[in-house]
Amino acid sequence: MRLGLGSYAYRWNIGIKDQVPPSPMTPFDVLEAAERMGLDLVQYADNMPLEALSAEELERLAALARAKGITLEVGTQCFDAKQVAEYIGICKVISSKILRVALDAEDALVPVPELAEQLRPLVEEAKVAGIRIAIENHFNYPSPRMVELLEAVNDPALGVCLDVANSICAGEWPEETITMLAPYTINLHLKDYEITPDPYGVGFRIHGVPLGEGRANIPWILDQLAHCDADMSVIVEHWLPLGASLEEAMAQEQPWLDRTVAAGRKFIEGR
Repeated sequence: MRLGLGSYAYRWNIGIKDQVPPSPMTPFDVLEAAERMGLDLVQYADNMPLEALSAEELERLAALARAKGITLEVGTQCFDAKQVAEYIGICKVISSKILRVALDAEDALVPVPELAEQLRPLVEEAKVAGIRIAIENHFNYPSPRMVELLEAVNDPALGVCLDVANSICAGEWPEETITMLAPYTINLHLKDYEITPDPYGVGFRIHGVPLGEGRANIPWILDQLAHCDADMSVIVEHWLPLGASLEEAMAQEQPWLDRTVAAGRKFIEGR
């Protein structure tokens, strides 16, 4: 297994929705951060869309990554045939072997046969380029439907980007999600979480913590993926809450990430 940095590890320093810092991190900054932490893999997700770069900037990013010995992967949020095709082109420029695509609530309304029909030519195009499409289990796309879709397409170039906590939102406990999707996993998003009771007994909240400091059973999760490729990407992320201010969250991201990367190295050692 190969530990890598996901752009969502810098959610607040990159900026998201209405929370945008005065000088957001760039894809080049994320690359430099990975090098500082001794990581040789970066996955740019939809919070840092590489389609926003010019052709010259994209070529420069690819060249810089090669010079640093850092492998790049890329992802996009929505399932749109035109956008996925565009990202296959981006993969070719930056030599990404993984294209992560997230399906969500609107996609869950599309009948599986129809979605499979849309996916097949894209999977074929990706396969010709030596790229595998990894569908992430996102908040509102149920894992049983994901399995149905994967089996309908039935192509080794299509698999799962397994996020260990996202599907709680879809009404699945992580062990249930992981058991269902592990056989199809080709990419892993690793994070940790805690469940904290409300002080007045009014339910509870699920929030992020640095890796190894919460409820996620990381050794068990990795055991379920023992059949995966030996160099499969393990992308570290975290759910650092916004807290009192954007500035506070920005200041906490690197310390959280340092702890997460250190723990991640120990968890995957020898795997």
